[in-house]
This record gives sequence, C-alpha cells and structure tokens, in this order.
Amino acid sequence: MMRNCLLLLLLPLTLHSRPIQTRSEPKPAFSFAKTEYFHRYSKGTLHEFTPKGQADLQKWTDMFTINDYPTVNTGEGLAEIANRVLTTYKANEGIILRTRSVPRTTSKPAEHLIVVHFRRATFAEVAFTRFVLMKGKGASMVYSHRIYGKMASTEMDSWIAKNGGKTEAALMAVPSVPKH
Repeated sequence: MMRNCLLLLLLPLTLHSRPIQTRSEPKPAFSFAKTEYFHRYSKGTLHEFTPKGQADLQKWTDMFTINDYPTVNTGEGLAEIANRVLTTYKANEGIILRTRSVPRTTSKPAEHLIVVHFRRATFAEVAFTRFVLMKGKGASMVYSHRIYGKMASTEMDSWIAKNGGKTEAALMAVPSVPKH
C-alpha cells in the first residue's frame, strides 16, 4: 500500500518532467531550388506557397504559385492562356524580361515561359511563369521574388543579374506540377 502511495506521489513529477509537446510546423508541400515551400492559401484554381518564416502573404520574399487551367487540354489552348497572361502583365506595367517557348516533341507538349519585372513604389517583384500541360490539363507554375524599400528596383536588377538564369533553369527543370 505504501508503495502504491509513493508511486501516486511520483507520477505527477514524471508527467511534468517530459518535454511539452508543441504543434510542429506542417510538412512542406514540396521543394523548389533547395527550399521547402508550405501551403499558405488557395482559392479556386490558385494555390500559393511560401518558405518557412514567410507565412505573412502581405510581406513575403519568395512565393511559388500554381494556377490550374482545368479547361485547357491542348497546346493551342495553353498558348492562348500564356498570351493572355502576357497581356495582363503588360497592362499592369510589367517589364517583360524574357519570353520563351519550348516546342512540343513526340513525348512532351509545348511549354511557355514569361519572365516579368514589376516596379512599384514600395517593392519590386520578378515573376518566372512556366505554362505546361501535365496529365492532359493546363497549369502554370510561378516563382516570384520580392524586394521591399525605396531602392527595391535597383536591388532587383542586381538580384536578376545574379539569380535570373539559375532560377529560370530550376523552374524549367521541375518535372511536374507539385501536388497541391
């Protein structure tokens, strides 16, 4: 009996000596360019992801966006979507840095790429947008990088010169649209 009482007295000490379980960061949805991305927002066919520590969608530095185009199922339809997005980028004062189309092959549909630089009063953003047909459906994968501040456009020019080529190569090398 004394032994049972002693165990009951020690039980709370044993329970409290364990580390407190905390909610862990959710698992990343995927990795891009050696960085893990976490789902942050979805609405309809739009899905946004940012790295750890960038959960605030009002103040992010790196974002990966996936747009699904479920009614697009041909190369012509995909080219039409890419041209609409290009027109939208221009209408929003985007500076088109590069466009590229990869012709279809016998094993792979055509793809399109748009690289655009947006200059705003409080930030600069570059977006690398790749349009693909995967599993018979259209999609775009957009990697965007932002820099904030009065000198953001000048800093972005330097960032693009240093990172633009490898970012484009990384995006074009993504084997399939990440699950979302």
